[in-house]
Amino acid sequence: MQLRNSPSRYGVVSIVLHWGVALAVFGLFGLGLWMVGLDYYSAWRKTAPDLHKSIGLTLLAIMLGRVLWRFISPPPPAPANHGPLTRFAAKAGHGLLYVGLFGVMITGYLISTADGVGIPVFGLFEVPALVSDLPNQADVAGEIHFYLAWGLVIFAGLHGLAALKHHFIDRDATLTRMLGRKA
Repeated sequence: MQLRNSPSRYGVVSIVLHWGVALAVFGLFGLGLWMVGLDYYSAWRKTAPDLHKSIGLTLLAIMLGRVLWRFISPPPPAPANHGPLTRFAAKAGHGLLYVGLFGVMITGYLISTADGVGIPVFGLFEVPALVSDLPNQADVAGEIHFYLAWGLVIFAGLHGLAALKHHFIDRDATLTRMLGRKA
């Protein structure tokens, strides 16, 4: 399998980034839901948020690389059977997924740095608190983070359903290309 995208399929870098980001997003969502329910006496009370933040910041770096990769190796064009509305919906949907992802990660950063303290990443280094003086920063960012995370997961689920619809109903190559197979 080739590293770069071709006109007929995605390359291994795009495929790994796509499925890795999807796994991380759903994993972070589950971890986030679980950790907010932890009580003061839970052994995971500090560990779970630290893990959530570290994975989230790693995902931010991966997403920046993913955006760069789209310029280095553009995705294959839409299948020929996709009409103008389908092509527009695909571009808009992907754009919303990217905006949602970056929005969730930025609000997570704003929550974590509201007190002016940096964020340790797996104990290896610390991301500094560059913004920490906004009014009610943690509360406002937390509210936005919550709704964006739910919106992102729901929209990603719809994205997956759309791919299944293209595969099983339309019988086109939309899904198979993201699995590394030729169109």
